[in-house]
Amino acid sequence: MNFEQKNESVDNNFVRNSSSMLNGIFGTTEVTPFWVADMDFTVANPIKVELQRLVDRGQFAYEYNSQGVFKAISDWYQRRHDLNLNVDNFVQVTGVLTGIALLIRELTEEGDGVLIQTPAYHQFPKVISTAGRAVVKSPLKVVNNNYVMDFDDLEEKLSAVDVKVMILCNPHNPTGRVWRKEELERVLAIADKYKVTIISDEIHSDIIHAGHKFTSLMSLDAKSHVALIGSPSKTFGMQSISNGYIYTENEKLLKAMSAVSESLYLDHGNAFTTFATIAAFEQGEEWLDELLEYLQANIDWIKDFLWAELPTVKMFPVEGTYQVWFDFSATGLSGDDLVKVFGEAGFGASPGTWFDNEAKYFARMNFANPRADIEEAFKNLKTVLEEPRKVIQPCSKDTSSGCC
Repeated sequence: MNFEQKNESVDNNFVRNSSSMLNGIFGTTEVTPFWVADMDFTVANPIKVELQRLVDRGQFAYEYNSQGVFKAISDWYQRRHDLNLNVDNFVQVTGVLTGIALLIRELTEEGDGVLIQTPAYHQFPKVISTAGRAVVKSPLKVVNNNYVMDFDDLEEKLSAVDVKVMILCNPHNPTGRVWRKEELERVLAIADKYKVTIISDEIHSDIIHAGHKFTSLMSLDAKSHVALIGSPSKTFGMQSISNGYIYTENEKLLKAMSAVSESLYLDHGNAFTTFATIAAFEQGEEWLDELLEYLQANIDWIKDFLWAELPTVKMFPVEGTYQVWFDFSATGLSGDDLVKVFGEAGFGASPGTWFDNEAKYFARMNFANPRADIEEAFKNLKTVLEEPRKVIQPCSKDTSSGCC
């Protein structure tokens, strides 16, 4: 797979290219869109072949194969993560956020607290608050230029009688941390102590970079918790043609969530989603390995460029995901001023305040893009940052699309 090759046939209907969104965020459409966590790459060939097979068949009668999907996922986790998952313990939903929303409603009552670790994926507060639950924040700490959990704060927050659920993001979006086994064991111990259920969002579990290893919550003694809230969307670039899934070994919760999914008719999927997912998990491994090599080279290029050309921009280590988290505080730019500079430079990164109100000096960038685009954007950013500062006009930040 040539990840540098641009697909010139792609139109601008993707959310990341939306003129209204780009104008609303950056005040211009002339930016390279690094603000949405999806890939600017062609999917693996087996996925395309399977989709083409369905199109050529020309018939789309009722057709379900949920068990085939679950077996493909289970086999994948066995090969990639040495994790044995029971195919009967999956529940299909339309997406990860749908699964989290349903679980929050099942596990809590209105007014209960749901804890997130900030900075956090900006749709987590929305999915909590729209369910009538309270958002409880436990900020991560920066130690030795990397994010770590504040276990003292975490225990204090989880000990509150109204906090019933914690959303764990592993790998963590936006910081790129891959939580170590010992960190997860400590989180589990605290959660079990206060009878808090963990919903573990592991959607980026296959995007793990050199020197790091993913540990699923379900590989630990976590049968009372929910793990593997996931989807093939991030791994294989299938955001618009994939479902999500819930996996739990809590029999009572499994029965309840299966009943909810069935009652809302979320468990059927469609032929394109079903067979593209099976093709991805059964035949997409070689493509993923090549992707990870390319992403690692992108990480290395960004790191080298900042060190040599833009030392005022701090980059946090990227252990997992294809997002990189930056600290621009040494530039003196923050909030709307920083976003305005992004617009001038054509550098379409996400403002840090989407992920934490306090992160006004920060930004998240999706680097699952051809390197030529990344290189051009960073060189433009350097040029703009070195110019005399201009008058800044504020811009609006609309994150209501639900994209990540």
